[in-house]
Amino acid sequence: MLHHIRYLVLTGFFCLYGLIACAQHFAIANNKKRQSIHFKLVRSMVVIPLFINGHGPYNFILDTGVSLMLITDEKLTDSLGITNRRTIKIAGLGERQDYEAFVAPQVKIDITGLANSTISAAILKKDHFGLSAYAGIPIHGLLGYDFFNQLAVKISFTDSTLTVSKPGNMSIFRKATAIPISIEERKPYIRTNITLADGTNAIHKLLLDLGAGHALSLEKADSLPANSIKANLGIGLNGLIEGSINRVKEITLGNYKIPDVITSFPNISNIKKTTVPRDGSLGMGMLKRFNIIFDYANGVIYLKPNMAFKERFDHDMSGLGYYSAGPQLDHVFVETVDEGSPAEEAGIMTNDEIVAINFKPVNKMTIQQIDDLFRSRDGRGVLLEICRGKTYETVVIKLRRRI
Repeated sequence: MLHHIRYLVLTGFFCLYGLIACAQHFAIANNKKRQSIHFKLVRSMVVIPLFINGHGPYNFILDTGVSLMLITDEKLTDSLGITNRRTIKIAGLGERQDYEAFVAPQVKIDITGLANSTISAAILKKDHFGLSAYAGIPIHGLLGYDFFNQLAVKISFTDSTLTVSKPGNMSIFRKATAIPISIEERKPYIRTNITLADGTNAIHKLLLDLGAGHALSLEKADSLPANSIKANLGIGLNGLIEGSINRVKEITLGNYKIPDVITSFPNISNIKKTTVPRDGSLGMGMLKRFNIIFDYANGVIYLKPNMAFKERFDHDMSGLGYYSAGPQLDHVFVETVDEGSPAEEAGIMTNDEIVAINFKPVNKMTIQQIDDLFRSRDGRGVLLEICRGKTYETVVIKLRRRI
């Protein structure tokens, strides 16, 4: 299990169309025109509660990069009473072999304010993502195309609210910019201009990926600037995704030109050929700077900048990767330490437990609060209490902007 805190990769790596029933989608209940749904933003993941076969609630990540509903918590297989299932192989990015999952052709999904829907789902036989440990709260799976395909979905990061309606009933943001999208193999793509650090600019085809933590990922870069840093970019179904991080000079999204965007560049050896050719993906590090409307039916998204739009794109400044553990997910352990980082210079090691930060116990903090602190300010000193075996020690990390 390896989750680099900046670039968790959560894309749908499978195409199972022969197993997907026709006309699977959600609709508004009680003949209402619109329905609001509250979500939690957890480590740049949009998390909603839902019920499966009358059981729940379960926490699911809304992920436009997922073509089929994916249940990652294998313990749900028996508790949900899913018996009519078959085994399939799932392939993806990373170093490991393909993995097995069950396919349940019909599971009943209940989301507050929406009519019950019966859709297909894949259930991992083993949780290779470890999303609960990453998020610090129980996460049970991912929901993608079936949620978006017949609804217009407005995502307001300002107040953590989803508004869903039939496409013709959606109220569009004032002064929003409309960008055409294509839906290919149940996932949304845009074409947009990107100017690299060396001044080269070109149109790139990007997957719009609500489940990816990065701002921008480019999979077909010919060369990298000399000051790129090596990094673990995340975890896919097939394991660790390695690569480098740097900035592009600018990306254009509709009427907006966004400069100095931190960008991940996966190693070519980690990139497996996708059925839809693309140049990379646009993730939550970028998308959460806008309030967004996804309208698959009309092939368009609408963007309106929110309060986060002008914030600087910053990378983690500690060099630490960490995860939650324990029955209540209230212990935090170090999983990776970047070479040459402030954390390595402070002597922090893999498997150390972080007990307190600036004298505050970590069981009184969320993982998101820890993330925010470690990318808060260049040059800031952060005091950590570390437990290594039975020994406790206090260390100071001086945060440093490395990109």
